[in-house]
Amino acid sequence: MRSDAIKKGAQSAPHRSLLNALGLTKEEMNKPLIGIVSSQNDIVPGHMNLDKIVEAVKLGVAMAGGTPIVFPAIAVCDGIAMGHLGMKYSLVTRDLIADSTEAMAMAHAFDALVMVPNCDKNIPGLLMAAARVNIPTIFVSGGPMLAGKVDGCKTSLSSLFEAVGAYNAGKITEEKLEEFENKACPTCGSCSGMFTANSMNCLTEVLGMALPGNGTIPAVYSDRIKLAKHTGMKIMELLEKNIRPRDIMTLDAFKNALTMDMALGCSTNSMLHLPAIAHEAGIELNIEMANEISAKTPNLCHLAPAGPTYIEDLHEAGGVYAVMSEINKLGLLKTDLITCTGKTVAENIKGCYNKNPEVIRPVENPFSETGGIAVLKGNLAPDSCVVKRSAVAPEMLKHEGPARVFDCEEDALEAINSGKIVAGDVVVIRYEGPKGGPGMREMLNPTSAIIGRGLGSTVALITDGRFSGATRGAAIGHVSPEAAVGGNIALVEEGDIIQIDITANTINFVISDEELERRRANWKPRQPKITTGYLARYAALVTSGNRGAILEVPKP
Repeated sequence: MRSDAIKKGAQSAPHRSLLNALGLTKEEMNKPLIGIVSSQNDIVPGHMNLDKIVEAVKLGVAMAGGTPIVFPAIAVCDGIAMGHLGMKYSLVTRDLIADSTEAMAMAHAFDALVMVPNCDKNIPGLLMAAARVNIPTIFVSGGPMLAGKVDGCKTSLSSLFEAVGAYNAGKITEEKLEEFENKACPTCGSCSGMFTANSMNCLTEVLGMALPGNGTIPAVYSDRIKLAKHTGMKIMELLEKNIRPRDIMTLDAFKNALTMDMALGCSTNSMLHLPAIAHEAGIELNIEMANEISAKTPNLCHLAPAGPTYIEDLHEAGGVYAVMSEINKLGLLKTDLITCTGKTVAENIKGCYNKNPEVIRPVENPFSETGGIAVLKGNLAPDSCVVKRSAVAPEMLKHEGPARVFDCEEDALEAINSGKIVAGDVVVIRYEGPKGGPGMREMLNPTSAIIGRGLGSTVALITDGRFSGATRGAAIGHVSPEAAVGGNIALVEEGDIIQIDITANTINFVISDEELERRRANWKPRQPKITTGYLARYAALVTSGNRGAILEVPKP
């Protein structure tokens, strides 16, 4: 065992002395040491219950013959960080989480790991760490929040952001806004729609790194505690069989994840996280393959914000495995892959079926014949950009209009809220990319303001930043190359005609080659917005969104 390095032989007497100081008995030291990475904190609603999940995991590990040892991981609540300086610190924590977990796992010679995340960046961050460290590892999340209810209809945090836009437009009263505020988020857990956290928790099941139900069992259900206990037990089996993350997270597993991403209608942030996780597993995942997969994968779920159903509804309909079983009727999944259950994908989904065709459409009657996410390219995004096609109004799948150009989120939001953006416009928000932000902020406030003002079917938004999974509408993000490195989005001028064709996967602005080169010759790099601390180091190392915004040390 790896932990023998700190437990066995005379040379390890000092190490054993320190383990004694922890109160560990000889019996505990003689068992495998299982690191449990806890993302619990008291500021993130999706994490306030993780102490209970961790205690259940510890019990499961102990019951199966291991010694559980807990250490922490940070987590940022994107909702609380939204719309101010804090959002610059969201995506960047993904790498802090991966790095710190690697450091703890390697420094203390754990034999295996159980990851306990729940929200947007610590799920991919811990998956990155799992692939990097590559010792037996399994995941169990804290689970999704239950949906709220307003006027008898289910609702969520995204509804509240849109309610702010409606209030600013004079469409609802302050009292109605307060009602949304008090009812949208009724329990602990990751926000209740198919937003980024739930997208990644569901895809962790698909990748084979979590037991069934990880993505969908609500946070407040007792079944979540049982799942955590079973996860603690299962890690001991993975350790015994020496099944490691890179055995599970193969190229075919990532293709399965992209396929299910399309079927479920996941957050566009998955197009950042999957390539970054794959990179840590030694796999270069070109997101342009998403279009090839999307072309043959029907979209079966319209979970909020794309539709009126929520993660709790997906759970009752059979969960992720039911969607996998439905999609596999078309032979679109690689099913002979090993997973953390110790079984193959085929064995896992055998007998799973769709219990509610209104929540999970049958493959014969999908919401659309193609997948939920599209990757676009053109002279505005020569490397690529991404849109959640399943959350776009049909009339906006093809759109042409004048550019309304803003160099930061705040300026765009002020223009939207003051009525300066009108039907037909294309809002362009730039210098918000990984380097330019720095940190690639989410644009949920501007997109929600557009929806709240009733412009969701007439106005598009394009950015080199990114979007919350709660965003809906013709919101096109991850434009690469970004403005800060001289990408063409930096050369768009007010009034330029922008042509978007999501069905054809194209995005262009009308400009001659000569004019484009003239503008390029006149463009000058901007001074960094932040020049000290972690964000400055991050900006120096981060790559474009189309590569997953991974950190890359410059070659000498």
